[in-house]
Amino acid sequence: MHKKGIPINKGNYSMDTAERDLEFIKNLSAGWEQEYNEYRKKWVDNAKNQILSDYPLLVDLELSSICNLKCPMCYTISKQFKENVNTKRMDFDLFKKIIDEIGGKVPALRLSLRGEATLNKNFVECIKYAKEKGIKEVSTLTHGFKLDIPFFEKIVKAGIDWITISIDGVEETYNEIRKPLKFNDLLDKIKNIKKYKDRNNLKKPVIKVQGIWPAVAKDPDKYYNTFAPIVDQVAFNPLIDYLWNDEEIEYLDEDFSCPQQYQRLVVGADGLVMKCSNDEENKEVVGNLNSESVYDVWHGEKLKKVRDMHKEIKGFMNSSVCRKCYLPRKTKNDIAKVNGRNITIKNYTKRTQVIGK
Repeated sequence: MHKKGIPINKGNYSMDTAERDLEFIKNLSAGWEQEYNEYRKKWVDNAKNQILSDYPLLVDLELSSICNLKCPMCYTISKQFKENVNTKRMDFDLFKKIIDEIGGKVPALRLSLRGEATLNKNFVECIKYAKEKGIKEVSTLTHGFKLDIPFFEKIVKAGIDWITISIDGVEETYNEIRKPLKFNDLLDKIKNIKKYKDRNNLKKPVIKVQGIWPAVAKDPDKYYNTFAPIVDQVAFNPLIDYLWNDEEIEYLDEDFSCPQQYQRLVVGADGLVMKCSNDEENKEVVGNLNSESVYDVWHGEKLKKVRDMHKEIKGFMNSSVCRKCYLPRKTKNDIAKVNGRNITIKNYTKRTQVIGK
């Protein structure tokens, strides 16, 4: 059989100690430990062995494809994104239709994708509805501008399990990237969240902070030491070609097959289903949940063609989305130190680590 490279969880890396990483998982999985372990085992096994389950293990539901920031490295500011994507907030009726089908069948739900999920007026209600329908893990990615205590208290009561906050660098580095937000304002919000959790003896939601490596690399110790005392995990992402500028790309030595086609289904705010989380501009739509079911799209002819393509030798090269994706790209290991510990930075070869490039 032709050997395939199938990278699992590539692109996001912890800066933390092994002990803190284990504690993060312990708190996240509290109350459903056995099911969580089964879910994470399938996350690896299904991708490696190309096992198609009845339903995806994770559904990404984009509550908003709109963002109120202008980060220089983000595709949402590009002309192509604005031309190709129906920027909107997901209708609550569509959200409920999807959750009614997948509740009790899909273990994990991520309420974010391209835009800022908390801009959806039904954000709190979406969390509550998903939890009531049996979704075990509800998470979101946010830039954090709404995370004052009154709002945080609402989403805690709704049942959110995991919040990832994107924070690119500290102080002026952050202020230059995440305009118009201010670093000290966000830091105060996170400190208040820590106090709220401690005061109420809460382990969940777990709070993760992550930033793009070029912003973190200016002072990794300062970044880590600023956040480690007040969040559950600190992480980073090597800078991806979000703007699709790279013309010269080196690929993995092994042939590539995408893990996502056996792990997750990605749904835009308008109900269109992308073939993966890296199809930011809806170039290869595989379904429409306004008129189709999750099951029918997951088992449908369009996704079958995607899976069949990835079984071919260098099949991923037949897709413009896959050719530009970070998953099949070759990486080189750079070493950095955080409080004297070595951490490995898997930067993409021939990828400039300059923000906005």
